[in-house]
Amino acid sequence: MKKIVERLTQLNKTISTMESCTGGGVCNAITNIEGASEIFKFSAVTYSNDFKIKMGVDSDIIEKYSVYSFEVAKEMSKKICNFTGSNYGVGITGKLNRVDKHNLFGEDNVVFISIYDNDLNKYYTDSVEAICATRLENKELVITKVCEMLSNII
Repeated sequence: MKKIVERLTQLNKTISTMESCTGGGVCNAITNIEGASEIFKFSAVTYSNDFKIKMGVDSDIIEKYSVYSFEVAKEMSKKICNFTGSNYGVGITGKLNRVDKHNLFGEDNVVFISIYDNDLNKYYTDSVEAICATRLENKELVITKVCEMLSNII
C-alpha cells in the first residue's frame, strides 16, 4: 500500500472507499501509511443495504442482482467517487464464510471488488474467493487483491 500512496501523491490523485465485508480494512491499510492524508478523502463502511442505498447505491440494482454482485460493487465504487470528488473509488461487497439471512441470494464465499477511475469513467473489477478459515484471513486476501489491482491501475 505504501507504493500506492506514494504513486497517488506523485500524481496528485485521491481515493475513497465504500466497503462492506472488509469493514474498513482497505481504509485502514491506506491510512496506516504516512502521508495518506494527502490522497485519502473518505471511507464509508456500509454493512447494511440501507446504508449502501443512503450512500447512493440504486436499490433496484441490489434487488435485481443481489447485494453480493459486481453490479453493486461498481455502484459502490462510483457513488463514493461522486460523493467525495475523488479520482478513484473502491467498492467491496461479499460474503465471508457465512449465510446472510437478510440477503439469501447471491454467491456465498465470494467478495466482489470494483475500482472506479473517475477521470476515465472506467471500472476495474475482480473477485476473491473467501477460502480461508477465518474472517480476518479472508479480509487480508481481499485487501491484498485491492492492492494488486490499484498497483496495476495507477
